[in-house]
Amino acid sequence: MAIPAIRVDKGPVLSVGRQGGAVLRQFLVTTLRNRKAAAGLMILLLLSLVAAFPGLIARDDPEAAIYGLELGPSFQHLLGTTLTGQDVFAQLIWGTRLTLIITVTVSAIATFISMIIGVTAAYLSGLTDRSLSLLTDVFLIIPALPLLIVLSFYLPSGAVTIILALCVTSWAFQARQLRSQGLSLRNRDFLAVARVRGERSLYIILMEVVPNMTGLLAASFLGVAIYVVGMAAGLQFLGLGSSNELTWGSMLYYAQSNGALEAGNSWWELAPGGAVALMGAGFALLNYAFDEIGNPALRPVRKRGGRSTS
Repeated sequence: MAIPAIRVDKGPVLSVGRQGGAVLRQFLVTTLRNRKAAAGLMILLLLSLVAAFPGLIARDDPEAAIYGLELGPSFQHLLGTTLTGQDVFAQLIWGTRLTLIITVTVSAIATFISMIIGVTAAYLSGLTDRSLSLLTDVFLIIPALPLLIVLSFYLPSGAVTIILALCVTSWAFQARQLRSQGLSLRNRDFLAVARVRGERSLYIILMEVVPNMTGLLAASFLGVAIYVVGMAAGLQFLGLGSSNELTWGSMLYYAQSNGALEAGNSWWELAPGGAVALMGAGFALLNYAFDEIGNPALRPVRKRGGRSTS
């Protein structure tokens, strides 16, 4: 008896693919139309380009090139020079790379740790949930700044130490938020179907739960980034970084140590401080924009004629 041919219809798969692409395009359009998102993206894109190609903007070696001591701003030295004769503008540009690397690395690692701990606690529940929640609570109540100072003091100085110290203290609050979101998803039908299929818990967590928390994970990353920008600069300002690594925080440390403001060399201290604020503002604007996009109640109400009431 001949076996009838089975017709495989790929139309729905293509339709799903097109629908996913349309959703992504709509999300990008909505993001770019948001003024906060557009401003935040422009700031972060500009800083990323500066970090990627510092030699195209400031050709002088910020460590080796020596000029006159504490020169004022001029065409040759846009922000003047330091007490030891280095160009402040060159230091600012070349310090962008390591500052951005520390911020993005810590934010990514801390978000990953909070995702694993928070989502695992929510999905597995029971003893696992209680144990991971207790661990999260311990790190929530530990004062962050004293712990950062202690870790940075006893570990070898450098960017790696700053990254490790900030990762230890940056994940707990986001883990608590992700656990709450995970609890709301735990009894959804699509997870019940996955359990009936016999899927392992790790597969369900990574392939079913986590993709439904993409928005919250993005918000967690941006929230950690805002925290890390200031805390990393603060630790280096206190002298806990390496003297051989150029960052905006180390610039603030040397400027303060040499009395830049008292000596009238204000740009040596104001420039890196303003750069830290600018990077933090970029992440904050993007974070606020994602909140508005995801929550219609936070969007500004527009009057007729296009003017916003808030």
